[in-house]
Amino acid sequence: MYRVIDEHPLSKAGIDEATARSLYRDLVRTRRFDERAVALQRRGWMSGYPPFEGQEASQVGAAHAMRESDWLVPTYRSNAAQIARGVPMSDVLRFRRGHPEYASGHELPILPQSVPIASQLPHATGLGMAMNYADDDAAVLCCFGDGATSEGDFHEALNFAGVFSTPTVFFCENNGWAISMPRERQTASESIAIKADAYGFEGVQVDGNDPLAVYGVVREALSAARAGEPVLVESLTYRQGAHTTSDDPSRYRDEEDLPDWRTADPLERYETYLREEGVIDDAIIETIAEETEEELAEAIERAESGPAARPEDVFDHVYESGDPRLEKQRDRLLEFLAEHDSRRPR
Repeated sequence: MYRVIDEHPLSKAGIDEATARSLYRDLVRTRRFDERAVALQRRGWMSGYPPFEGQEASQVGAAHAMRESDWLVPTYRSNAAQIARGVPMSDVLRFRRGHPEYASGHELPILPQSVPIASQLPHATGLGMAMNYADDDAAVLCCFGDGATSEGDFHEALNFAGVFSTPTVFFCENNGWAISMPRERQTASESIAIKADAYGFEGVQVDGNDPLAVYGVVREALSAARAGEPVLVESLTYRQGAHTTSDDPSRYRDEEDLPDWRTADPLERYETYLREEGVIDDAIIETIAEETEEELAEAIERAESGPAARPEDVFDHVYESGDPRLEKQRDRLLEFLAEHDSRRPR
């Protein structure tokens, strides 16, 4: 397993100070976003939200390793990766309030979030195959959790990637839990990374709470993928909180026998390292915190502006043109909503 923090000075990691500070900035931005999003959900501002506290280093490090032309294929917990990649915070918040996912109209190479477990993996392989056909010098970073490795889509996607040498990096954030199912109940394999052997390409493990390590490993993996060698990266991280805001982890998760580096706060760990390396100080930390609060306030204000989302809008983008079955479903939904509204006390 590759690690920088606790093992190497920054000068030996092949990463300059500007990049190290940029990683820190995005860790702060995404942590505050996550904290605020949970608070907003608790007051009914949005119906549900999947917290990612504890996984910021994993996602931010991976996002920073990508080239501008590389495609990101996110899962529902990939908000930190999306924000670090350039998606406005307001887009993520508006999506959680029922609006189209990328309301700002950005043209970043990012697919919509995938909520069904592992269904995005075959799409990521397909994107890579399309890049090969088009002779496109880009790669795909596909994010998923350890629970996704139990799905058939995982096998099918990695098998095709190996056979057709697609420029795909499969980025597994192993946070220890698939909702309430621990990793040891998911697989008897020694690791998730070792599963890559079955598909004919490399699998590597990285300290997922070390953004410098993730950045370095994913950067090398993407380079290998562009050369026709897909890679499976297992990022060992830890889910500090609940699976979603409707979950209660205290019902199934006791104190765990895991090393401190995995359960420690990745933001605090990285900040301590950068202070010791002389890369950041109180003034830099304070400036980043202030800028983050301003950005977050503006994002919430933007997300709250404009008309409320309409439930019937979910039918608009299933197909390019209308479908009679969907139109009937839309009509039934509108009838239900009208009947429900007429019964509401005035």
